[in-house]
Amino acid sequence: MRKLLLTGTMLVALTGSVYAGQCPVLMQKVDEALATSELAEADKAKVMELRTKGEEQHAAGQHAESVATLNEALQALGQE
Repeated sequence: MRKLLLTGTMLVALTGSVYAGQCPVLMQKVDEALATSELAEADKAKVMELRTKGEEQHAAGQHAESVATLNEALQALGQE
């Protein structure tokens, strides 16, 4: 039972690490796409709001949520 619990804990920790590494890459993609984007100002503001939220979630350790938010920003930019 102890071995099973340890294995489960390790899987959760590794999954969080995978998401943590994606956040900065996604933030950079948003920044690059936004720099060349021809979106209307209101749409750019929405993307920046999502990017800021994603960065805050990353800083708070909410990596899965951050990845989802940053992917939403990329979709608004027509990426991915």
